[in-house]
Amino acid sequence: MTGFDRAELDEMIARWIAENERAEEKGDWRPLAELYTVDATYGWNYGPKQEFMAVGREEIRELALGQEMEGLEGWTYPYQDFVVDERSGNVIGLWKQVADATRPDGSKYTVDGIGGSWFKYGGDFQWSWQRDFFDFGNVSALFLDMITANALSPGMLKRIERSTAKEPLPGWYKIGTSPVPIW
Repeated sequence: MTGFDRAELDEMIARWIAENERAEEKGDWRPLAELYTVDATYGWNYGPKQEFMAVGREEIRELALGQEMEGLEGWTYPYQDFVVDERSGNVIGLWKQVADATRPDGSKYTVDGIGGSWFKYGGDFQWSWQRDFFDFGNVSALFLDMITANALSPGMLKRIERSTAKEPLPGWYKIGTSPVPIW
């Protein structure tokens, strides 16, 4: 194995966090696409029947960071910690999902448990691969709580309506049929 310089990986993580914070402030994650290689892939599982995969920087920009983040404006994804393997270039970032809406007690609606992103470093301060993981059951439960409390933004309501349409959204695949394996 050739390995990667640990200081370079740490700098990549610092850049990633800074760009994520800017994206959260603006409610637009598309600029993050510049932190992926041209041929990068980015995917995740959406439960027992669906998965998502974007292939290439432009699909990542338009689908993963555009379409899939619509309605999540105001949400934050604070990273809790990172695990780095400089031998392989694998980086795991552990994050929370925090809504901008607040509960009657003043606390934020937050997905229980922890989510994460598994990255493969591609050099030149770009990811070549990303796979997200999160507890779909806890995400669904939080959305149900927010629906019941009438705490969803109009954008989130539109997002839910869009994702339950009969026709699958671009980038959505039945389990095992995406153009690149999820795992």
